[in-house]
Amino acid sequence: MELKPLGNSDLEITPVGLGAWAMGGDGVFGWGPQEDKESIAAIHRSVEQGINWIDTAPIYGMGHSEEIVARALKEMDSSQRPLVFTKCSIVWDDEKNPIHSLKADSVRQEIEDSLRRLDADVLDLVQVHRPSWPIGAPDPDLEEGWTALAEQKEAGKIRHIAVSNFDVGQMERAQAIAPITSLQPPYSMLMRQIEDDILPFCLENNIGVLPYSTMQNGLLTGSWTRKRYEALPHTDWRMQFKSPPFQEPLFSQILELVEGLRKIGDAHGRSPAEVAVAWTLHHPAVTGSIVGARSADQVDGFIGAIDFRLSDEEYARIGEDLPESITLI
Repeated sequence: MELKPLGNSDLEITPVGLGAWAMGGDGVFGWGPQEDKESIAAIHRSVEQGINWIDTAPIYGMGHSEEIVARALKEMDSSQRPLVFTKCSIVWDDEKNPIHSLKADSVRQEIEDSLRRLDADVLDLVQVHRPSWPIGAPDPDLEEGWTALAEQKEAGKIRHIAVSNFDVGQMERAQAIAPITSLQPPYSMLMRQIEDDILPFCLENNIGVLPYSTMQNGLLTGSWTRKRYEALPHTDWRMQFKSPPFQEPLFSQILELVEGLRKIGDAHGRSPAEVAVAWTLHHPAVTGSIVGARSADQVDGFIGAIDFRLSDEEYARIGEDLPESITLI
């Protein structure tokens, strides 16, 4: 199994990691109802197939995703234990409303809460989930939060510290305090904005890149139909927040694009999902791509991406087929 070093750390990871967002279940920032046994089966299957890292966060199900990851790992032999990457900065109040904080006291408490939920003595990697919230809001506490995270690393509670959804300026501010191990940005063939400055910055500064939304919230898997689209529950965040790719005319355009991915995949005996993940892995700055799953069957649908790579010609062909209207979502 191919392993790549993650940024400046001693961690070596597989090209694909398992995303545990949907395992948090229903609610705000949820993906609709989810059976815990299905989540655990997905974790077990991914590890059996060679994946050696899982990405989660406290806000995924308000702690539930982390707890499910811990339950799944307890049922495994310690020698099989994958790395677990979690986050901080998005928490919730007593009424379970999401709130953002990078105050030092909050960061310290979040680390303690994640250690408890994950039943761990040390956290492999903790990422600042977002520098601010809502998106684009001021970020005056970035330095305070990053300093607190670095102190938690020095205290031995975290092995490595990282960021998510940061731009270049925000990474430079953090780097002035302590090195960044990795960045987790949104990145897919439908969201390519980070190619202009963020990915080059990460390459130059030995910052690993762990993109999420590599299959555009499931749209690039090849499993979507209009009937499935119309059946999405209102509690699914894609409906709650009117995610642009799930609105017309983009939804129909994306379905057409997927048929092109299917043709490329068919030539190799691969699924559209595997082609979509391979597309992100083609960029030299990308260390490993996060792919979410809700069941063992879904893991089976993308696991081949671990060792599948697109040729330069195939990569270019996909780029030529991307309509301008859905390249920058």
